[in-house]
Amino acid sequence: MTAPIEVPGLEAAAPRRPLRQAWRSLLRDIPALISIVALILLALAALLAPVLAPHDPLRTYAEGLTDQGAPVAPGGGFPLGTDPNGRDVLSRLLYGARVSLTIGVFANGLATLVGVAVGITAGYFGGRVDTVVSRITDVVMSFPILLFCVALITVTGPSQRNVVLVIALIYWTYLARIIRGMVLSLREREFVTATRTLGVSTVRILFRHILPHLVPAIIVYATLGVASSILIESSLSFLGVGVPVPEASWGQMIDDGRKYYEAAPWLLFAPGVCLIVTVLAFNLAGDWLRDLLDPTAPERR
Repeated sequence: MTAPIEVPGLEAAAPRRPLRQAWRSLLRDIPALISIVALILLALAALLAPVLAPHDPLRTYAEGLTDQGAPVAPGGGFPLGTDPNGRDVLSRLLYGARVSLTIGVFANGLATLVGVAVGITAGYFGGRVDTVVSRITDVVMSFPILLFCVALITVTGPSQRNVVLVIALIYWTYLARIIRGMVLSLREREFVTATRTLGVSTVRILFRHILPHLVPAIIVYATLGVASSILIESSLSFLGVGVPVPEASWGQMIDDGRKYYEAAPWLLFAPGVCLIVTVLAFNLAGDWLRDLLDPTAPERR
């Protein structure tokens, strides 16, 4: 019986295990690991807010105010104290997390869909299509983001749906530019030229041969975009044109807290920490994904 032939380097050519590779990379990146754990806990807190919240976030409690009408300090029946209206701060934080994550994910998801579609169209077809799309993108990006959002919300009216649409209307431009640049390079590659020569349809070329090369960039920038969307939503709510009162929003809570930062510092501290931790966690997770999915990065073993 003939002995099997051993080929040098065969083991190295074995297919990679993406999940194991990602797990090992994550274990070596402690800040990213902590960030992902924090995001998982935040998502669970938002999902289970009706179960975890000790009180109704919209209800004013008589015992939630002192005899002088001031907010109650943390302790007792209100672990994080109450706000100037006698509502439980912890309950509003949990429901505020639901609002922030919902708006951040949906707004950025819609912006990602639009940005990818526009970027692929402009980059692949080029010519007048690219010129028109690029000029529209430049016009949208020329507006100050927050000022443009405030103007649009003032016209359409404050609501979660309008906040999602306004953020998506602004943020699709950044991903569209990135995707356009990548497609301009990909369309000149040999495999795209060969498929075009063979008569493969444009739709098949775009979805079968070009889009898979864009997935890593889309994942990374979509993750980073959630943090930006949450910041915009909080800024709009802080200015009073975001999530309508009395719905819980971290931006509204920060606005309430700044008026009582000396007498009731917990009103400013609690939502501020939640917002900082959430945005930082998304940014660190996005940086880790970028390093993991970057084909030019050293191989992680």
